[in-house]
Amino acid sequence: MAVFEKVNVVREANVYFDGRVTSRTLVFPDGTRKTLGIMLPGEYTFGTESAEVMEILSGKLEVQLPGASQWKMVSGGEVFEVAAHARFNLKVIEVTDYCCSYVEAS
Repeated sequence: MAVFEKVNVVREANVYFDGRVTSRTLVFPDGTRKTLGIMLPGEYTFGTESAEVMEILSGKLEVQLPGASQWKMVSGGEVFEVAAHARFNLKVIEVTDYCCSYVEAS
């Protein structure tokens, strides 16, 4: 989906790693959330509360998912998923534009 309609945008930015990763939160009428953000080159470790679907819109990174010893290359147009209550590592190679969808347990 290239355009999100009928959403609320949280005014305050999410800023991580001294501003090297930033995003804005979108809240949909049904209560689901997504963040749209940018990651600058660097290495980062993130933790999840709910499961996440990370869609890489442009750029290039490597991801090491929970329990994996290997790194996987991910580029614009690709997606990876992370379970709830997990930690994962990223090596951002190029400025990366992303959309993160949060999957709430039902």
